[in-house]
Amino acid sequence: MKKTVRELQKEQTKELLLKTAYEVFSKKGIMNTRVSDIAQAAGVSHGTIFVHFRSLEAMIEEVVALYGQKIAMRTHVLAQSSGSLSDLLHAHLGGIMEFEPFYTRLVIENRLLPPGARDSWISIQSAVSFHFSLVYEREFGHNDRSGILLHMLFNMWMGLVHYYLQNGDLFAPEGNVIGRYQDILVDSYLKLLKGGRAEK
Repeated sequence: MKKTVRELQKEQTKELLLKTAYEVFSKKGIMNTRVSDIAQAAGVSHGTIFVHFRSLEAMIEEVVALYGQKIAMRTHVLAQSSGSLSDLLHAHLGGIMEFEPFYTRLVIENRLLPPGARDSWISIQSAVSFHFSLVYEREFGHNDRSGILLHMLFNMWMGLVHYYLQNGDLFAPEGNVIGRYQDILVDSYLKLLKGGRAEK
């Protein structure tokens, strides 16, 4: 059944609000943003927001779900062609880089987010963890003598990346942490796995 002009306009307005909220969240922070900030940036009335979302919390959950899925999918696509752990780590950072300001807000604010948004955050990490496990076991298999559990190795990688993003104002004041530190992060992590020995 063909959609009416009104239905199409309603869909377009909702898409505009989601995109605008994403941009405002990326700049101001998710929990610091008010409905009026999004309405003003989108050029709509305050009431228009509530035609599409029952509350700011519902909007946050939908934005995080939508862009979380985009981040996870981008990482998934890049990770598909990963032949080594190094390739995968670069793919992971590549998936983040496209959405870095928003992803950084998720890193900083994830414990404050509404439950649905927290679930989306966990889904992003799960998608990366899945690929990490596959590639790590394929590359190292039973020859891994690090003695460190696989999930701890994954958590170490995530902790390293998130530490740099959380402190981006120190590491990359211009705002592009991943672009500036991608190779350093990957090389340093791989050296840690090999006991500090230089990679050959």
